[in-house]
Amino acid sequence: MSEIHIRRTHTLSPAQAREAAERVAADLRERHQLDYEWQDDTLVFARSGLSGQLDLDGDAVEIRMKLGFLLAVFRGPLEAEIHKFFDAEFGEA
Repeated sequence: MSEIHIRRTHTLSPAQAREAAERVAADLRERHQLDYEWQDDTLVFARSGLSGQLDLDGDAVEIRMKLGFLLAVFRGPLEAEIHKFFDAEFGEA
């Protein structure tokens, strides 16, 4: 099983960070058919072969994803896509 772990700091308010995380999740849902739900300040998501969570913690956002065997070959492109979303929604690293 392959994993993706990205942590970024940001300068958004808690409400702005949650809105940004929601936009990232909605885009991932549309592109990759992910189901997701909020559990406090953690957005939990899953689909066949992929699961993870996005945590909002004050001035940081952190995503952890586990990729199943078939999706592991797409780790690089998925990670690049997440960095692109984070740049757009939370500011460039």
